[in-house]
Amino acid sequence: MSNIQYYPGAIDPSGCISNGWNLIKPKYWMYFAISLLTWVIVSCIPCINYILMGPVLAGVYYTLLRDMRGESVDFGMMFKGFEKFLPALVVGLVQSIPGIIWQIIDTTMNISTIFIEQGTGSLGGGNFFQESSAPGLAEGISAVYFILAAVFLIVTMVWSISFAFAIPLIAEHNIGPIEALTLSAKAAWSNVGGVIVTSILLGLIALLGVLALCIGVFFVLPLFWAAWAFAYRQVFPAIDTDNFRMEPPSPQEYGMSFGQGME
Repeated sequence: MSNIQYYPGAIDPSGCISNGWNLIKPKYWMYFAISLLTWVIVSCIPCINYILMGPVLAGVYYTLLRDMRGESVDFGMMFKGFEKFLPALVVGLVQSIPGIIWQIIDTTMNISTIFIEQGTGSLGGGNFFQESSAPGLAEGISAVYFILAAVFLIVTMVWSISFAFAIPLIAEHNIGPIEALTLSAKAAWSNVGGVIVTSILLGLIALLGVLALCIGVFFVLPLFWAAWAFAYRQVFPAIDTDNFRMEPPSPQEYGMSFGQGME
C-alpha cells in the first residue's frame, strides 16, 4: 500500500477552469485533437469503448499532468495509458458499471414496450378487459422506468464523485486498481463540494457549447479534462523528487486558496 497523501477541502472550481484553460491554450489544437479522438473512442465504439476508456483517459491525464510539470508533450502521449492497460482497464470498467446496467435496463424496457404495443394492436377482436389490460401494463412499465431512472441518476452521481480521481491516480502512480478506487473515493468525498461545483461549472460550459450549434461542445472538451487534471493536482499534490522534498507543495501552487491540511 503506497503512502499517497491528499488534501481535503482543496478544490477551487474557478481556479481549476482558469488554470486548465491557461494550460491548454498554447497547445490548443493538439489538445483538441487528443480530446476529439478520445471522445470518438469512449463514446462511439459500442462495447469496445468500455475496454478502451480507462487506458485512453489515463493517457490524456498523463499528458496533462506532464504538461503541468513543464515537461514536453506531444499527441502520441495520449496512448501512454496503454502501458498501464490492466489497472486502467479495471478502473474504467468499474466507472462504467452504472452505465452498463442502465443500458441493460433501458433495452429491456424498450423491448417490453414494443411487445406490449404489438399485443395491444392485435387485440382488436378481443373483449374489453383484454383491451384495457395492456395499456395499464404499459403505464406501469413507464412508471417503473421513471423510478429506476431517478434512482440511477442518484447512483450515477455518487459513483462519479467516488471515482473522479481514480484514473489520474493510475496515470501518475504505480498502484493497483483497488487502491486507486479506494483512495479516489476517500479524497473525492473529502472534497465533495469542490467536485460538485466544478461539475456544475463545466456542465454550464458544455451547455454553452451545445447552444453554439451543438458542435461548440467539441471545442470545449479539452478544457473539461484540463480542469479535472488541476482539480486532481489540488487534491493530490505533486512530490518534488528531484529536490527530495519531504513535504508536498501547498495546493496554492495549483491555483486554489483554501486547502485544509493533509488527510
